[in-house]
Amino acid sequence: MTGTTPPKPWPGSPPGPSRAGPVVEAADEQAAMTVDVSHFSELARGVLVARGVRGGELSLTFVDEDTISELNRHHLGGEGPTDVLAFPLDAPTDAPAADGIPVLLGDVVVCPAQAQRNAVARSVATDDELALLVVHGVLHVLGMDHAEPEEAAQMQAAERDLLARFHAPDAFWAEEHAERAQVPRNLAGGHRE
Repeated sequence: MTGTTPPKPWPGSPPGPSRAGPVVEAADEQAAMTVDVSHFSELARGVLVARGVRGGELSLTFVDEDTISELNRHHLGGEGPTDVLAFPLDAPTDAPAADGIPVLLGDVVVCPAQAQRNAVARSVATDDELALLVVHGVLHVLGMDHAEPEEAAQMQAAERDLLARFHAPDAFWAEEHAERAQVPRNLAGGHRE
């Protein structure tokens, strides 16, 4: 199942070509479980807008364990499946591209089967775990990291706030999640692990 979150004006959006806000292209390319692509696409879009992104395009893809294992191996040299990968591309900007092509913010890839295992192990709802992974991946695309304790604390605070605003005010929160997500070095050269 694929879908695009249709651009619509967000409160406080600046006037002009980028008024519609960012676009999230979402696809569900796995069959392990049903994923509410529309909800998670809107969640990703909400995170982008809340973090000041007024235009551009983000890809959000839900994949199976074989696919995320291959991406993990190819981009990180890791073995086996992981729960989320983020691939930042272009830096967010308020200015529309001169050629009319949207800024490509990057790709977030989530493995629902791995998220489901995480959720069972931690006694939380799978949708809450998926929401955390989507928010975590989008924040990585936007340049946040958790390599240092101070960075991890900032990222966790942002995740708590964004989950409360766009997913569920009483959704779980776990401090230990920061080490779970893996993020490849920015293929454009600016992101560090």
